[in-house]
Amino acid sequence: MRLKGVLCWGMLLVTTAPAQAADLFGGVYKHDMNIFAKKLHEGGADIEAGWRGNSIVGLGPIGGPAPYALVSVNTAGNTNFAAAGFSWKFGGPIYVRPGIGLAVHDGPRRRYRGNERLDLGSRILFEPEFAIGWQVLPRLSMEASLTHLSHAKIFSKQNPGLDMLGLRVNLHLP
Repeated sequence: MRLKGVLCWGMLLVTTAPAQAADLFGGVYKHDMNIFAKKLHEGGADIEAGWRGNSIVGLGPIGGPAPYALVSVNTAGNTNFAAAGFSWKFGGPIYVRPGIGLAVHDGPRRRYRGNERLDLGSRILFEPEFAIGWQVLPRLSMEASLTHLSHAKIFSKQNPGLDMLGLRVNLHLP
């Protein structure tokens, strides 16, 4: 039931995206890395699929970010999420792509291991990400990507965060 809700949110994000798509992307991530977040003890891999639009010309003063929407499903039945936000691309054949968005997840509201509370503290989280990419062909690029989910203790004192590290492939649509 939880996965169904996240997939519904994800489909809503992708289907409400503008018809002029710039990229479709997909990747595989290691779930629950201990990089910036306090480890939640979840396992499995995340399968991610998404859409990234063209740069928004009207937002040129802040670098012309591109909108994106994605869905991430955990293979072990742990926390899944859907996110939408903006990303920037800097560089040429080798580039960096920082981004920031909001995510909705289906992780547990309250979970404990011993006396330690392990849930994410809020149903809605910030979703900053950073990728380093390589333009392999004119319509194909590959990226190493780090995604972090957190609410920065804005919505509650509980904020262990969740990190995913992986590889994704981008297909540019004409």
